[in-house]
Amino acid sequence: MSHALIQSRPRHPRPQVAPLTLLEGLIALVLMLLSFSALAQSQDPNATLKIGEINSYKAQPAFLEPYKKGMQLAVDEVNAGGGLLGKKVVLITRDDNATPGDAIRAAEELLARDKVDVLAGSYYSHIGLALTDFAKQHQVFFLAGEPLTDKIVWQNGNRYTFRLRPSTYMQVSMVLPDALALKKKRWALVYPNYEYGQSAANTFKQLMKAAQPDIEFVTEQAPPLGKVDAGSLAQAVADAKPDAIFNVLFGADLTKFVREGNTRGLFQGRDVVSLLTGEPEYLDALKDETPNGWIVTGYPWSSLKTPEHKAFLEAYTKKFNDYPRLGSVVGYTTIKSLAEGIQKAHSTDTEKLITAFTGLSLNTPFGRIQYRPEDHQSTLGGFVGRTANENGKGVLVDARFVDGAKVQPSAADVKKWRPAD
Repeated sequence: MSHALIQSRPRHPRPQVAPLTLLEGLIALVLMLLSFSALAQSQDPNATLKIGEINSYKAQPAFLEPYKKGMQLAVDEVNAGGGLLGKKVVLITRDDNATPGDAIRAAEELLARDKVDVLAGSYYSHIGLALTDFAKQHQVFFLAGEPLTDKIVWQNGNRYTFRLRPSTYMQVSMVLPDALALKKKRWALVYPNYEYGQSAANTFKQLMKAAQPDIEFVTEQAPPLGKVDAGSLAQAVADAKPDAIFNVLFGADLTKFVREGNTRGLFQGRDVVSLLTGEPEYLDALKDETPNGWIVTGYPWSSLKTPEHKAFLEAYTKKFNDYPRLGSVVGYTTIKSLAEGIQKAHSTDTEKLITAFTGLSLNTPFGRIQYRPEDHQSTLGGFVGRTANENGKGVLVDARFVDGAKVQPSAADVKKWRPAD
């Protein structure tokens, strides 16, 4: 090809590009810097997302040591998956010394000094209520993991507070069919004299009376929490000559009551319906004193074969060389709930988290749950079975799972009880 021919090719004019105005250039620069900043933050190995958790670790170690292990397992899994919002999750725990005042001081410290992104925790119901009010006053997101009183999501409920565990209403509703099937008329009530015990006893009376109008409550024994005089308590119940007993004592109070009841023959020929007693943290403490045949709520960890629970059990056992307690499941699911909510919100902003948690659905070791829009209560279910003393050890047998969504009041009822947000 000749040089002349090459020179004869027509030249294509270059497109004319208008120069950027000063304003456009500044906008482009700002956007570029923001992009680089977000990328740097997402890749910053020192960036952390802090969960502030408050609980009665020293007062209730049987439940809360496994609970803390469950939380740590979940945190490790979240971080192994890349963390949250490009940040490593850090769990900061504080002991409330089983008092509302210390719980509030811990919450203030977590927010002001530790700069946590969200609050979670509490075990005792009266402390859960104190933190529920704190969340409202300070407009901070709070996930109550364990406290059971209905007031947290109903009478004292607020838009900043959500609750994971089945409430007293839900747990009483779980055992209600079994209690009614006993067809016993004379009942004794035994409960710790504080918010959870009072709530559980009142709910039992209301639901039983509605279903069995001729029922009689021949005695109510409400010893101070942690200060039960078990001998006097067992004798007072025996003197009332009940046909059946509804008990909601737990921890050391439960162990003392069972011991004295066994010694005095209180449970012979009498049916007992008892909340929480079938949880391994309490059966472990009862050991060879475990009574046979009590109708209880609990956690049959060794007999659950669902894929969700199998995966949890294998991970927990591998990490801690121990079997899980119910506290383990609650702690694990508390962190998993927060992780799911934060991912959905793409933020730890309180208002965005509230929106994300309203109707939030996620998988748990007990199956899929939802945080109900009407009261912020999760639909986490529970197990009902009977206690058995096998080879000197307490176990839960004949257990059935009760879907939490099926033992909750209607949205219309909740609207009557819960203040408007």
